[in-house]
Amino acid sequence: MSERDTPRPGLGSMPHEGGTAFRVWAPNADAVAVTGSFTDWSEDGHAMVAEEDGHWYADVEGAGPGDEYQFVITNGEQRLMRIDPRARVVTNSSGNGVVYDREAFDWEGDTFGCPPHDDLVIYEAHIGSFVAAEGDAGDLGGVAGKLDHLSDLGVSAVELMPVTEFAGDYSWGYNPSNPFAVSSSYGGPDALKDFVKQAHRHGIAVILDVVINHFGPSDLALWQFDGWSENEKGGIYFYNDERSSTPWGDTRPDYGREEVRAYLHDNVLMWLEEFHLDGLRFDATLYVRTIDGLGTGDVPEGWELMRSITGAVRESHPDKILIAEDLQSDPAITTVDDDGAGFHAQWDPGFVHPVRNVLTAVDDSERSMSELAEALRGNDEPFRRVVYTESHDEVAEGGLRVPDEVDGGDPTGWAAQKRATLGLAMTLTAPGIPMLFQGQEFLEGEEFRDTVPLDWDRAEQFRDLVRLTSDLIRLRRDADGVSRGLRGEGFEVLHLDDEAKTLSWARRSGDDVAVVVVNASAEPQDITTGMPSAGLWSVRFNSDAATYSALFAGHETHDVDATDEPVDDQPAGGTVSVGAYSLVVLTPA
Repeated sequence: MSERDTPRPGLGSMPHEGGTAFRVWAPNADAVAVTGSFTDWSEDGHAMVAEEDGHWYADVEGAGPGDEYQFVITNGEQRLMRIDPRARVVTNSSGNGVVYDREAFDWEGDTFGCPPHDDLVIYEAHIGSFVAAEGDAGDLGGVAGKLDHLSDLGVSAVELMPVTEFAGDYSWGYNPSNPFAVSSSYGGPDALKDFVKQAHRHGIAVILDVVINHFGPSDLALWQFDGWSENEKGGIYFYNDERSSTPWGDTRPDYGREEVRAYLHDNVLMWLEEFHLDGLRFDATLYVRTIDGLGTGDVPEGWELMRSITGAVRESHPDKILIAEDLQSDPAITTVDDDGAGFHAQWDPGFVHPVRNVLTAVDDSERSMSELAEALRGNDEPFRRVVYTESHDEVAEGGLRVPDEVDGGDPTGWAAQKRATLGLAMTLTAPGIPMLFQGQEFLEGEEFRDTVPLDWDRAEQFRDLVRLTSDLIRLRRDADGVSRGLRGEGFEVLHLDDEAKTLSWARRSGDDVAVVVVNASAEPQDITTGMPSAGLWSVRFNSDAATYSALFAGHETHDVDATDEPVDDQPAGGTVSVGAYSLVVLTPA
């Protein structure tokens, strides 16, 4: 038997010297062929051979990388043209698959690993709007061109909204038509690989949003893929009963079917292995584990699928991070034992909403320091949550950026700048994994829309606020070796005055400690607070410094010589003078 007669392992298109092997799952097909540029698109194409478990295989001499192709599926009277479900490249969402050599990209020894969770500062970005022109969506090359900006900012990870092929030219990306293919408009798979390689050279990890709660619903070749379905639903890749229903269409994958589970497993591993990604953020996991997202209609196979995926990744790629967007504050999402879902972290609605309420309340009297303290505290394992004041969900479809919500009439004025930077500072000094949304560092005011590019002129216009953000991130990551406490798990409220609207807390990492003092009122205040120890405490950051904005008062906050007289149940105390709507960070001198 020749080498060509021995079926090659794998699914999709598998180019090799002299040809390309193809394998596809179509259990209800009567016959399958592959046709394309290598058959001059003949109607009959190259016949494929039936294998066990509903798979079909062919090895086509002369077919190679760059060739376009489709599968021709016969089911009774039906003759169906289908894009390869595992195509890494497609011409477009309703076009053809393209044979792609998965091993050809030169990684040049890329061995970058995801930073430890206490060193993560995430920057969320949408490729199509990050660097684009009006009427022309952006691509991965444009994002790569801003890596110097992100490196100077100091973030340790960039989180890309979904990159898989979608219908049309503009999208948030949460409507994947071809789950294995990087969007052709974004540049395709090599563009993503090149972006990851360049990001790693800048010391930045890359996390990718993935969507397993639904597919499509439009331009979806997976729909009734081999001609079979029940109840006029989606066929072999989908539930064909009430479990198919999602807010985005009747396209929930059938998590109980072995081949579909393998499809989702392999997709996850593809991003981590073939694309060297450092982590994944799973969209709307609530709709993986329930039908309606209301806590009813459980989908136990969905929960088991998540456990299976996270378990496999934890075992084979322990350096990667897996983040869930569940938004129910369910600790089981980030629990490994006791049948937990096994994610490392999840987006925390218990942070963003109370913090934004404090920032956007019209009157100081409406700001609750007690609620703020609870939001900051989180749980006993802070690096199991991602904290933020802006994300693509918070600032879109009627949601506003913080500056606009603070003062829509003057979103670059004093109040907007002060309270937006206060929120950013609290995010970067709270326990948890902090996250920024694109443009937040330069006071981007536009509601997020995939058709509206970021206004990069603001990066220069508000360059001092960009530096404020950079200084905060340096502190958060302990870049200068003076603020290790901000990377710790320890959190303790030192002072809370709901009448004066003041709050202070300590962050601890072993013996290292940092003290954060907040004035959430419109007037400067001298705040007497408990301190973890007596002695001289140096001001490491003052958000009211005039160097950060011409509108800031530059209220002088001096180093504090804490006395050994107990205050607020702490062994020492001191008085910190803090400007209006400002945050100050102190660490031992």
